[in-house]
Amino acid sequence: MKRQIIHIDENKCNGCGMCVPDCPEGAIQMINGKARLISDLYCDGLGACIGTCPESAITIEEREAAPYDEALVMENIIKHGTDVIKAHLKHLKDHNETVYLSEALKILKDKGIELKDSAPEIHAHHHGCPGSTNRVLNRVHDAVPSSPQKEFSRLAQWPVKLKLLSPYSPVFNNKKIDLLVSADCAPYACGNFHDDFLDGKAMVTFCPKLDPYIDEYREKLEIILKEQDINSVTIARMEVPCCSGVTSLVKEAVLKSGKNIKVEEKIIKI
Repeated sequence: MKRQIIHIDENKCNGCGMCVPDCPEGAIQMINGKARLISDLYCDGLGACIGTCPESAITIEEREAAPYDEALVMENIIKHGTDVIKAHLKHLKDHNETVYLSEALKILKDKGIELKDSAPEIHAHHHGCPGSTNRVLNRVHDAVPSSPQKEFSRLAQWPVKLKLLSPYSPVFNNKKIDLLVSADCAPYACGNFHDDFLDGKAMVTFCPKLDPYIDEYREKLEIILKEQDINSVTIARMEVPCCSGVTSLVKEAVLKSGKNIKVEEKIIKI
């Protein structure tokens, strides 16, 4: 699969080794006096190692690479003790990688490893970009407005990008949810998108053609559908062929969730 992964410029690397402790996943080791990426499977592509390289020898590139394997990483991390485990969990939380974080915490639980007062809450506000903090938006408007409220937003939560929305966002808390899964371009093609599609629903959006996170999206949607009380899923996509990837991904996630959830596809004409 094609994904983001680190690249180490051997000519720039001075062998200081400062990047190694900043990679709790164990993807980087010192070999023959140079920092080396030892396996694609261990590198999550988030670049925690970049900031401490004094020679700017580490960059992020997009290339064909084996999928990152959280289970394999955890097997390696657990061997190195509590401090390394904590660093890895914090790393995932700070980058809002809720799917990997959920998987890591489950592995620790299955192995009977407890980190008292140190394991991050996967539903809590993370400490990364403030703009991607998961939160509910309380909208108040007249049930029967005296005049059309053309400018009233029906958005019930933030963020809306599937990459950023936590499966444990407070928007899902303790209530039955109708979920809207939209292609990125669909709201621009439908002038009345908020009233026709979004009103009363939680929303996630992505592009099935251009986003490089499709495997992650599939896993995240599966978690949302499996662990939250989802009443129905509405798909809003464009008529163009590539947009059918939204429908395929949703139907696969519903199947894997093991639940009988109603799915309705709505196709928007250009």
